Amino acid sequence: MEEVREGPALGGGMEEPASPQEPPSPAAPETPGLPAPEQPTEAYAQQLLLQEWAPPGGSLELPPRLTWKLLFLQRPLYRNLLRSPNPEGINIYEPAPPTGPTQQPLETLGNFHGWDIKTEELQQGLSWTVKQQGVDLLAEGLWEELLDVERPHITVMDWYEDSRLDVCVYELHVWLLAADRRTVIAQHHVAPRTSGRGPPGHWVQVRLPNPSATRTHAFVSQDLTEGGEQRLWVPHKNFFVTPVLPQVSHVFRQYGPGVRFVRFLHKTKNRMERGGLLRTRVTNSSVSVQFRE
Repeated sequence: MEEVREGPALGGGMEEPASPQEPPSPAAPETPGLPAPEQPTEAYAQQLLLQEWAPPGGSLELPPRLTWKLLFLQRPLYRNLLRSPNPEGINIYEPAPPTGPTQQPLETLGNFHGWDIKTEELQQGLSWTVKQQGVDLLAEGLWEELLDVERPHITVMDWYEDSRLDVCVYELHVWLLAADRRTVIAQHHVAPRTSGRGPPGHWVQVRLPNPSATRTHAFVSQDLTEGGEQRLWVPHKNFFVTPVLPQVSHVFRQYGPGVRFVRFLHKTKNRMERGGLLRTRVTNSSVSVQFRE
């Protein structure tokens, strides 16, 4: 069938000459794509991870469903397993940024993805902000035999603001749970009272594990100077630095078989003022798993 061509419009007379077309622009040079990172072989991934993790005895037996290449990608050890550990982007090496009373919901003040948040009302205009989240250890790449036989350390850490809104402005509650998410295998609870020394708004440390308990975390050591100054030991750099936040930490050791979940919950004190809510802030929360030295 022949192609149907449209004729000139009615009353159009002669066809208007076609407008000259612009010459095509030269094609932009193609940006060469970045080469995909080369994946290590199974043997090389095993060598790298055993050197990095340094398990007791220098070796680990993997179940048939796991490979060293998969573990190399997941990195389940020596990694913070909490989501949004620093929702408000606060630096522990600087004083807490000044803030006044606010009427904004907490969720609008940062990235709180992964946290379940609620409020507990108290007397005299006080309240707790309660934030919690659960960690599925198997989903993060750990495996049953590792948790039940090797029982690596499970370390929890937190930093909170010495807001002076009350005698106790912070609580930490952590449970190691079985597969049913209800059976408690081990737990840790702390409600520190601050000393009142130093300017308000600095960050506080309450309890610390032995600095040799993990290779890659930093820990606070108290009363290392004549003035009782808190200093932060950074093992992989082999020196102390001085933070300006209080820190809470605990290491679960020899907790028994069956741990599959970690429930992490902290509470921070608020006080209602005429212009809104004064808050105690918290930052750099972490749950990690590592081998003992």
